[in-house]
Amino acid sequence: MNVAPKKSLGQHFLVDENILGVIGRLAHLHADDVVLEVGPGLGVLTRYLAERVRLVHAIELDRSLEEPLAEALAGRENVSLAFGDALELDLAALEPAPEKLVANLPYSIATPLVVETLERAPCLQRWCVMVQREVADRFFASPGTKAYGAVSVLVRLQASKVGFHPVSPNVFRPRPRVESALVAFVRTGSVPVAEVRPVVEAAFAHRRKTLANSVALAGLVSRAEAEAALAAIGRPPGVRAEELAPEEFVELARALA
Repeated sequence: MNVAPKKSLGQHFLVDENILGVIGRLAHLHADDVVLEVGPGLGVLTRYLAERVRLVHAIELDRSLEEPLAEALAGRENVSLAFGDALELDLAALEPAPEKLVANLPYSIATPLVVETLERAPCLQRWCVMVQREVADRFFASPGTKAYGAVSVLVRLQASKVGFHPVSPNVFRPRPRVESALVAFVRTGSVPVAEVRPVVEAAFAHRRKTLANSVALAGLVSRAEAEAALAAIGRPPGVRAEELAPEEFVELARALA
């Protein structure tokens, strides 16, 4: 069945099965795994996963893919297919609970989905996701670099990168104009991100301004309060958000509290 990808949903269907072996290796698939896949598209990756793991929870937003997915997954009794917005579903309530997220993520939701699953799906312990190359670079960017931002802080506070593989545009239909990459990471800690996230997002809301000015403009606290908190963690009042390491944002959040 010929299905046209929707630009509005950031769809780029995976069509080249040669990349599947790389995904399997970076995801460390085992026969007893329960895997979450978001955006199964035409089911190419879903079939591969179903042949290697105990159960696949596949969540698709696009209802027009219901028929082609049903055809692609016919006879796969270990695939639980649901239609809905993964950003709105209670992923922590899935039964049995998935330990891994393995997916070719739609471009439009890649960043928020990774952040939300780290925060709201404690059952997940390993991620292997296909995303735009620049998004993959942001996830684990270092302080002081152009790519370093709020998502870098939130991801690095909770996870450690264990694999990376550049991906050619030729493995997708339609062929995207940007480079992609597979990035694999594992959960490493239990930082109370819900407490840190407002401070991180406010700090990077106005990148050209100092951190104190940025959080004040975001309405989180006054500039004076922000500068006092920075002083408490040994940072000068004129420091910018990109200069702080992820762990310093935890200290800053506590100082502001």
